Amino acid sequence: MLGCMTTREPQAPRLARLAGLIADETRATCLLALLDGRAWTASELARHAGVAASTLSEHLGKLVAGGLLAEERQGRHRYVRLADAAVAQLVEDLAAQVGPGDAVRPRGLRESSAGSAMARGRTCYDHLAGRLGIAVTDAMTLRGLLRQDTGFALTDAGVRWFDATGIALDRKGRRPLARACLDWTERRPHLAGVAGAALCRHALAAGWCVRIGSERAVKVTTAGQKALAEHLGIDTTALR
Repeated sequence: MLGCMTTREPQAPRLARLAGLIADETRATCLLALLDGRAWTASELARHAGVAASTLSEHLGKLVAGGLLAEERQGRHRYVRLADAAVAQLVEDLAAQVGPGDAVRPRGLRESSAGSAMARGRTCYDHLAGRLGIAVTDAMTLRGLLRQDTGFALTDAGVRWFDATGIALDRKGRRPLARACLDWTERRPHLAGVAGAALCRHALAAGWCVRIGSERAVKVTTAGQKALAEHLGIDTTALR
């Protein structure tokens, strides 16, 4: 009988396991923290998540075994980071589905200030996000350096712009040169992929942006204000 027939989808068990790994608040907290692209020690993540080191260690073991985190040991320290850019994209895309509208109200001025800083500008794994990331993406699109009408793609002028600005693009790997990443605070796509990563790396190395606080927030420096105005015509007033 038709009602008794079942069809086994081979990917279903793996999808369920992946969803189960993320469907825990402590593990989700760790994944979101690691979107800053850096390696964290287990003790740092335990303090960030507000749990005991032994509890955090158990969670990290599951994330590493599930392929979401990579780990390395240096002496007595255990460092973990997101396994790769694909994992970062997955976490950011899921975060975008809940967005700021569903967020818990800040518990104080410090938490509110941190949230505002993250919304102004932050790193999303290895590229710029928040209003800063959107401003860069919009400016590149307006200047004909980036196309969004048929998916994200650098134009020939865009490739030349990177060369002229002294930002090297690694085109040897399989990672797309440009990719749209849905921004969870702005609810619009910002630039990711090889180009997004290269631009973010250059912005931090050249002092256009600096990290602030203990999370992913970044702010535009005086040098960055001048550089973004010169290279992309961006008015950074709203990003201060």
